[in-house]
Amino acid sequence: MNRSPGRPRSEEARRAVLNAVDDLLVEIGYGAMTIKGIAERAGVGRQTVYRWWSTKAEILLEASVIDGRQELGTPPRSDPASDLVAYLTALTAFLTTSPAGLSYRALIGEAQHDPAVLGLVRQADLLGASAGDVLERVRPVAPEMPDAALATAQLIGPVVSAVLTSPSPLPPKALRLHVTTLLKAWR
Repeated sequence: MNRSPGRPRSEEARRAVLNAVDDLLVEIGYGAMTIKGIAERAGVGRQTVYRWWSTKAEILLEASVIDGRQELGTPPRSDPASDLVAYLTALTAFLTTSPAGLSYRALIGEAQHDPAVLGLVRQADLLGASAGDVLERVRPVAPEMPDAALATAQLIGPVVSAVLTSPSPLPPKALRLHVTTLLKAWR
C-alpha cells in the first residue's frame, strides 16, 4: 500500500507538539512558554506548529480537551448520587493532579485578562460538556433540575472554586454532601 509520505510524520509532529506544551507548562509555566520553545521541545519547526495553531493558548487548550475528555468521562453508576460523586471526584483529580487539568487552570487564569483566550475556553466548554453528560443521565430522576448551564454551574461550581481559591480541594465527604443537597433540591 502506497501512502503519502507526509501524513504519518505530520500526525506524529502534531502529537509531539501537544505533548511538548504539557511538559513545558509544568516546567516553566504559561507565561514563559513560547511557540518557538514549544517547537524546539517537540523537535519540529515553527511553521509546523503554525500549520495547526495560531497561539500557544490554542495548543494548550487542544491538549487539555483531548486529555480532559478521557479523564472526565465517567461510566454510569447504579444510582444518581454515585454517578455525580464519581464525576466530581474525577473533576477534582483532573484539576489538581492531571497535566491537562493544570493546563486548563492556566488557561482559565489567562482568560481573565485575555478576551481571545476567554473565547477559546468558552467555545471548547470542556467542563460543561463533561458535566452535561452526567447530568443528562441524572435528569430523569431530578425533575426540578434547571437548564443545563445552571445545573452545570451548580454541580461543578463548588469544586472549581475550592481548587482555584483554597489550598486543598473538597474532601470526599463534602462532595457527597454537595451531591445529596443538589439531588434533594432537584427532586
